[in-house]
Amino acid sequence: MDMLTKEIANAIVRETSLRLNRNVNIMDMNGEIIAALDETRLHTVHEGAVEVLSSGETLSIYPEQGDSWQGSEPGINLPIVFQDTIIGVIGVTGNPDEMEDIGELVKMTTELMIDQEFITSQLEWKQRTKEMVIDQLLKSNASYKTIQQGLDMLKIELTPPFMAFVIQIDTLTIQKQELIQKIERLFGKRPAIAGFINLNQLFIAVSEMEETEAVRKVEALQALFHKLGITFRIANSLAFHELKHFYQAYSDCELALKISAPEIEVISFSQIEVRALLYQLDQTLRERFSRRILNGLDETQAMTLKAFFAHDLNIQKTADALFLHRNTLLYRLNNITRETGYNPKIFNDSLILQVALWIQEQNK
Repeated sequence: MDMLTKEIANAIVRETSLRLNRNVNIMDMNGEIIAALDETRLHTVHEGAVEVLSSGETLSIYPEQGDSWQGSEPGINLPIVFQDTIIGVIGVTGNPDEMEDIGELVKMTTELMIDQEFITSQLEWKQRTKEMVIDQLLKSNASYKTIQQGLDMLKIELTPPFMAFVIQIDTLTIQKQELIQKIERLFGKRPAIAGFINLNQLFIAVSEMEETEAVRKVEALQALFHKLGITFRIANSLAFHELKHFYQAYSDCELALKISAPEIEVISFSQIEVRALLYQLDQTLRERFSRRILNGLDETQAMTLKAFFAHDLNIQKTADALFLHRNTLLYRLNNITRETGYNPKIFNDSLILQVALWIQEQNK
């Protein structure tokens, strides 16, 4: 990888020249000036830089030596080193006796900028590769050769059991790349690939993950998002053992987010799997069933049933949750039995009523 591009060289010259109020030049491995405050010197060969490239040492050129180094001006010229290799030369115009400390500072700043550019470029290509892998995993006709090539480049091995996480984000308080790094660190030694699949949806593919461990990771994700002040909802799939099932796992997470209450931050597909099965039924049949069972229950009766089921058919807990007297709740439940023909206090009847309510919510 060519780390001393003209773009980086121009950025270095721009930053250092302004701060030093001196002309700064950057020369490539041929000694050619590729960036300079004085643009008339661009693309000319700097003989002083050629000497630095040959010797590997800093070269000072005094005013009386100007004719000895063609294309050069009085100043100090220092090798630019990246990963123990000279990749170019930086020259600062002026009296060398006044610039020894300045020269070293400019050299250090230049090398730090190049190091940072390298780190950024590495992160960028790695993230692009991860997103390519995720894109393939979420296709119904995925190219497993492409997936494996991407994983090989990333030096990541995905081994079963797998799990998928989908995070819906409403407000993002930090840079996407920074968030992805924090999430991947959270999964520790377990191989995890995270990437945004659209503007506000983040997908995480995790390997070596059982559902019991997933609960702990989801709690850690919750804590991270709360700490960062991010508004979010998380859905996780069932565990599975083949890469081809990532497509279904993503669909399951999407459905979990869709059919669960908006105020619920964390949803496991295992919690809504029965409701998800209803989506596979013919819509006309679903609606006919729901209308027949609920027989026109009003909003208050529907809310009462939902609370009753949410509290495991416990009369007192439901009454407390609804701020009702126990007898008032019993009166409502008896009315529901009379109007529908199903008694919510009986398990089999309550199951039928619950399914009918789920369908009604889906239709909404």
